[in-house]
Amino acid sequence: MTTETTASVAAVASVSTHILDTSVGRPAAEVAVLLAARAGRDARWRALGGSATDADGRCKDLPALPEGTTHVRLDFAVEAYFEKNPESKPENEPVKNQAEAQQDAPANRDSGAAPVFFPEVAITFAVSPGEHYHVPLLLNPFGYSVYRGS
Repeated sequence: MTTETTASVAAVASVSTHILDTSVGRPAAEVAVLLAARAGRDARWRALGGSATDADGRCKDLPALPEGTTHVRLDFAVEAYFEKNPESKPENEPVKNQAEAQQDAPANRDSGAAPVFFPEVAITFAVSPGEHYHVPLLLNPFGYSVYRGS
């Protein structure tokens, strides 16, 4: 690589992610992840491609970001994951008594609703050139959280 090429690569932000299913305390494998980027808040999103999480819940081969990227969006297709992993869905957990049933209301309501509350999770964040962004997704059937990891 030339010095100019090396400097150009260093000036581009990079992204990685992983998913932990906090309802069962293990990585979420085989979740499709799509990556999109834009250069400026008013620019159109450009789909860059995607990958899927491995057995450790990590998505190690996301496409590189183009030079000038200022915003990134990760789209996680979690519905198929929950359908393949029914032990993660609360409706499959036995309810022991009435008090427990009242405290665990989401597991016992909306019986006609879709089997997954959040079928997709889209995370959008700003990036700066030369920085690496590791964005873990902590997932459960009725919620999720994300943070900038290391």
